[in-house]
Amino acid sequence: MRLVVTGRDGQVAASLMEAGQAAAGAEVVAIGRPQLDLARPETVIEAIAAAKPDIVVSAAAYTAVDQAEDEPDLAFAVNAVGAGKVAQAAARLGVPVIHLSTDYVFDGTAAGAYVETDATAPRSVYGASKLAGEQAVASANPRHLILRTAWVYSPFGKNFVKTMLKLAADRDEIAVVADQWGNPTSALDIADAILHAAAQLHEGAATSGIYHLAGTGEANWSGFARHILDTSRVSGGPWARVRDIATMDYPTKARRPANSLLSNAKFASAFGWNAPDWRQSTEAVVHRLLLGGTKQALTA
Repeated sequence: MRLVVTGRDGQVAASLMEAGQAAAGAEVVAIGRPQLDLARPETVIEAIAAAKPDIVVSAAAYTAVDQAEDEPDLAFAVNAVGAGKVAQAAARLGVPVIHLSTDYVFDGTAAGAYVETDATAPRSVYGASKLAGEQAVASANPRHLILRTAWVYSPFGKNFVKTMLKLAADRDEIAVVADQWGNPTSALDIADAILHAAAQLHEGAATSGIYHLAGTGEANWSGFARHILDTSRVSGGPWARVRDIATMDYPTKARRPANSLLSNAKFASAFGWNAPDWRQSTEAVVHRLLLGGTKQALTA
């Protein structure tokens, strides 16, 4: 089974490449710019066809949430039109597509965890562009898994875990928002889940549709930060106090959902896989970063 993943430099692609090396019967190939550029739709079909996939993993995206407010055309070109072209390319080749989406398709007003059938109502350009991407993917390729995930971090690229470690090395206290709730999700776990689901999809044993795939358990951003830094301190890494603040004390261009908790029940039932508790996965990433040395841990 040959998985071709778009977004060569992203956290999910890097995690999939690593996981694929240890997975029996799976080969993972990552493609990206300039060969495949979602802002240039004419590059998509040729690049994916040349990679000869059995399954396409659509992980490339425009992820600058605040910048998207100033660049809506580019955000939609990549996250909606580009994602649709990836799914269309897979359909032309007769293969399924696994597309990564986001918790930001919801408005954050739910009392509990969102399920796949809950109404979407994005509050930002980024969320709206990703929702449009879900619709484009489903329309372009009937053989699709759309996986909504959240609060992604890993040993790779830029993410919240690495930012907290870097800030803790330079200051005694970090102010972090305490009134936004979600599921911290390791890209290493996402890669595991994708490989697990892809095997069933490849065998024709998976039902197309939207699934939620996020870390098990809930946290707010300040609680997430505390766990990162407490784990780091125990391992001899940087530590700082975390001070709770409200969203209104940390204004951003894009509005974030106050509650974007995702229920994993549908994915667990369909594929027999559930993410580890977010604390366990966070500890694994922090330990790995610190083991790799200060430079790797603090690069953000």
